Amino acid sequence: MSNSNNKASYIKPFLFGGISGCTAVAIIMPLDTWKVRLQIYSESKGIMAKEMHRVEGLKGFYQGLGSAMLRQLTYATARLGIYKVIVDEVKINQKRDLSFLEKVGASSFSGLCGALIGNPTDICLVRFQADATLPVAERRNYKNAFDALYRITKEEGLPTLWRGSTPTVLRAIAITVGQLTTYDEIKQWCMKIFLRKKETMPDRIMASVGAGVVTSVLSLPFDNMKTKLQKMKVDANGKYPYSGVADCFLKTIQREKISGLWVGLPVYFARVAPQSIIILLVQDLLHHVFEKH
Repeated sequence: MSNSNNKASYIKPFLFGGISGCTAVAIIMPLDTWKVRLQIYSESKGIMAKEMHRVEGLKGFYQGLGSAMLRQLTYATARLGIYKVIVDEVKINQKRDLSFLEKVGASSFSGLCGALIGNPTDICLVRFQADATLPVAERRNYKNAFDALYRITKEEGLPTLWRGSTPTVLRAIAITVGQLTTYDEIKQWCMKIFLRKKETMPDRIMASVGAGVVTSVLSLPFDNMKTKLQKMKVDANGKYPYSGVADCFLKTIQREKISGLWVGLPVYFARVAPQSIIILLVQDLLHHVFEKH
């Protein structure tokens, strides 16, 4: 029985992480698609949501939903699961909570692992969302996430699946630190301030909202670079518009000024804050119900 419980204690953080991520993406997918389009259109001063809805209809906001789900089953499962396992191991073996710096280290490591595992599906998602912005003759027209993975590998080589992995890793670290470290810290502050031994739902809601704010500001510049690098295509001269992260960063500032790094912040916040709230609350709820029963 104890061996079975030990196995479950390692499996459930990853299982609940994947479920939490998929629940969140199913709800916030339209805002994520709009955010990607804003970042792409900022390069050419193009159309926005109203025009997007007129041209593509409601289904345009759900372009790449399959890739988004697959991404959560890799990226969210890994980063949320690894962080939870680290936190639980310290609580069980050392009878204490992680310090702030330990939380930052654990969430950074979790974000790094999640990003490297999930980058191929992230590329598929960005391309699905960006495809409608390309001229008809240049569209990739992937059938589904698995077709995208197969064709990218066949047509552009396996390393392409990790193109833009540097900003993806940096973004994942910023998101995971912003979400998980902030969430746990605010919950602990609330318990200390209100002299409670156990966290309550208001504590969790307050912490998840705070995590959404921090995550948005920290991660958007990296998200912007990642989107532009992953969706780029070769021009008529056979060259990509950006040679790497640094080049993309500098050209974005030159073209759009420093504020261009945070283009679409209101939309990004409207997407990231609800996503953080849903992921963190669903994950906590699943763990609470599992432990109770």
